Amino acid sequence: MAVHFAFILFVALGGFLVLRRPRLIWLHLPAVAWGALSAFFGFICPLTPLETTLRTFGGGIGYEGSFIAHYIGAVIYPSGLTRGIQIALGFGVLLLNAAIYGYGLLRRGSR
Repeated sequence: MAVHFAFILFVALGGFLVLRRPRLIWLHLPAVAWGALSAFFGFICPLTPLETTLRTFGGGIGYEGSFIAHYIGAVIYPSGLTRGIQIALGFGVLLLNAAIYGYGLLRRGSR
């Protein structure tokens, strides 16, 4: 579960890490693309079934649906979530990271 949550944070905020360590861009850009595409098309991240399987093997209880819906759905995705809002969130991730990268490029160019 911790790895899954870390991946979500990396997708959303990893651009800040890229500012400090530019080589991480090669990990971050595919992660952002995956996060945005999963929001746009509504498919479940492959980490979800893996996490559920590992929980079951470890004696825990698995769950149905996605990681987001199970753990933080009520906080991030309230009951009124529509497909349009989910797509907007995908664009939000893209725009946030584009702004972070743009800032990094401007900062780098001013040196």
